[in-house]
Amino acid sequence: MRSEEDKKYNNELGAVCGEAEYILKKQITPFWLKMKDDKCGGFYGRMNYDLFLYPVADKGVILQSRILWFFSELAMMSHEPKHKEAADHAYSFIADHCFDDEFGGVYWSVTHDGKPADTTKHTYNQAFALYALSSYYRLTGNEDALQAAKQLFDIIENKCRDSGGYLESFDREWNLSVNDKLSENNVIADRTMNTLLHIFEGYANLYRCCPVQWIHDAMIRILEIFRKKVYAPDKQQLNVFFDLNYNELIDLRSYGHDIEASWLLDNGCSLLEGSELTHYISEMDKRLAESIYECAFRDRSVLNECERGIKNTDRIWWVQSEAVLGFINLWEKTSDRCYLSAAEDVMRYIRRYIADTRPGGEWYWGAHANRRPMKEQDIVSEWKCPYHSGRMCLEIIKRSKASA
Repeated sequence: MRSEEDKKYNNELGAVCGEAEYILKKQITPFWLKMKDDKCGGFYGRMNYDLFLYPVADKGVILQSRILWFFSELAMMSHEPKHKEAADHAYSFIADHCFDDEFGGVYWSVTHDGKPADTTKHTYNQAFALYALSSYYRLTGNEDALQAAKQLFDIIENKCRDSGGYLESFDREWNLSVNDKLSENNVIADRTMNTLLHIFEGYANLYRCCPVQWIHDAMIRILEIFRKKVYAPDKQQLNVFFDLNYNELIDLRSYGHDIEASWLLDNGCSLLEGSELTHYISEMDKRLAESIYECAFRDRSVLNECERGIKNTDRIWWVQSEAVLGFINLWEKTSDRCYLSAAEDVMRYIRRYIADTRPGGEWYWGAHANRRPMKEQDIVSEWKCPYHSGRMCLEIIKRSKASA
């Protein structure tokens, strides 16, 4: 029998959960099922704002991995054969075409028919392939997928890690190269908060499949880096771009990454035994989310970033997705209903200004401050995918069901 507290939780979360179920079933899932490339395998790599499909565009491995993750997680929730078939389709393409059998790891991108295109080996890319393969293993029990995920873990730890943390960009043979894939804002960084965050996320997903000490220890090492090097308690933010010694390279705050980290690190810590470190991370996450609410939650949505004191007022699709989850997570931690109201507001903003209601559309990349869609950005690209939006929906539904 459910407790009164659980009943109240579900009643309060009901509106957001209903929106999440609608978005998942009516927008995200149908769109990405249609992106399946039945001729060459995998999923198409590009569609522009005008919904023009580029069937021979290169296929980014991050995109393919995130699609594999999405359909694997969706199939575990829905138990629908078509969702598992989509996951099988994504897995086959990645297994057959995206791994470098000679030097190890996954490429940055392949051609539309699965030949190596950009052979850069990026730590971020390895982490997302590991993340996706772990979910596919949980769906299917496919031992080859689990072994591939473990091999990627070994590659990240043995090829990408140094005494200070993780290096990021390498050529095909694992020689260090310029990190231009994850650097923005006219900065080339040796280390980035973004890559570190998603290594942790990938490791946490592998730990769900394989709860062994060596993965546990790696997760703890990453949390220590967040505590000692990445989190700036005086500013209540995560710094973004670093040199090898974790000197900050630019005065930049990524509102989206801060609100994403605020729930994602909590989620990974829930797999670990409670300790002084995990308690610190929980309090850090609380402060991150509270700060985003105070300084970036505007007009029922969350701003993009702040560089050198100047706020970028674009509303990006993935930032809004992470804001919904971050505010729900903060509401759960504090019981302050203003944060649930903020999540509801952002969800309504998504439905009104980010969701693409055109026939054949899904979500825009984002909206400008005037709420007009960002026509200069693609609808499908190596970065535009069902990961943030789909994860938002799946996570909300999971949390609601857990208390049912």
